[in-house]
Amino acid sequence: MENRAFVAVLIGASIAGLSGLLIKQMTIPATSIAFIRTALPSICIGAWMASTGIRFFRGNYQKMLLASFLNAARMYLFLLAYLYTSISNAVIILFTWPIFVNIMSSFWLKERISKKQIFLLLIAFLGIVVIYSDQDLSFADQDFAGMTAGLGAALLYSFSYIIFKTEIQNYTRNEVIFYQNLVGGFVFLPFFLFNRPFPDLGNWTYATTYALVMGVLIFNFFFYGLKYLNASKASVLGYFEIVTAILSGVLILHEELSYNMILGGTMILVSLSMLRRA
Repeated sequence: MENRAFVAVLIGASIAGLSGLLIKQMTIPATSIAFIRTALPSICIGAWMASTGIRFFRGNYQKMLLASFLNAARMYLFLLAYLYTSISNAVIILFTWPIFVNIMSSFWLKERISKKQIFLLLIAFLGIVVIYSDQDLSFADQDFAGMTAGLGAALLYSFSYIIFKTEIQNYTRNEVIFYQNLVGGFVFLPFFLFNRPFPDLGNWTYATTYALVMGVLIFNFFFYGLKYLNASKASVLGYFEIVTAILSGVLILHEELSYNMILGGTMILVSLSMLRRA
């Protein structure tokens, strides 16, 4: 059973790594993509909750809605990161979120941070500096703007992660996914209605695939893996998403890897991998 769980997490991470490819195929505004990405999972899971008799807005739903609002803002920045910079740049910067989670958990969850963890966090931060040092410090530069959006998305994801972590024992995994996407569907609806161009058949196909596969399917793989693997092993396997994302960008979109990106990315990934086991 553990072997199946191992494979499930790898499959989920591999699929998640293709997010950038789908996003870059779309020619509609980021807010339109964000609406479809958040609305479809909420509608599908909401229909499932209604059919199974699960009550909406139970428990500490105000806290869950706050996390959902943060996730909506995170989703917008996440999409900007992929639209403005390369897949490799975006995925490396986006995966700095464990750095912020470790720092935040020491304050809000009172989790102890060892000297080794502090050292590894510093190495990861230095990795970010190395990657940024290769860019023009101007929002007119698309790479810089995209990477900064990715860093903002990582920070917001960390806040929502901490909130969901404190409440997840009170909800099913599908309820958590429902709340995660709910506010975004409402926030981005006005933009979707008035944005131009309106999605054509091709954009609808890419956006729907992105919403259902990345918003619902991959969570089933990850949660299946978490059921039979310890959390640290599953999370380390999740980093395979970075490998598939970078490979897809280089092999399919012919993106180039700079020396700064390779060095900084290696510093971040190695430190985060060690941090998971520290």
